[in-house]
Amino acid sequence: MQSVTTSINGIGYSGIGYKTSGVRAVPLAKRSDLHYIPATPETSASGQYPLSRFLYVYVNKKPNQSLAPLEKEFIKMILSQSGQKVVLKDGYIPLPFNVLSRALESIEKPEH
Repeated sequence: MQSVTTSINGIGYSGIGYKTSGVRAVPLAKRSDLHYIPATPETSASGQYPLSRFLYVYVNKKPNQSLAPLEKEFIKMILSQSGQKVVLKDGYIPLPFNVLSRALESIEKPEH
């Protein structure tokens, strides 16, 4: 991002969390005959922006076994209100409520 910021003709690809005041996120369309979507937190969270995606956390565990207590508490912290505040503070977009709810439900199931 520093190189893009300092070059008048600079162009690059980066995650939204690395965006700085010296760069502009470009509106995109899936096809040239479609409406261009601005890169905003709202269009990214809704999936409208063509390059939006979730960031995933992977945990190594045995199939059909519960998460170890430490890993389970770490995931719960990430999904908590305070964890999502950290996500926002670091320049990323917090998860939508329905995604948070499903994720919390899934880690509470015995087979997870």
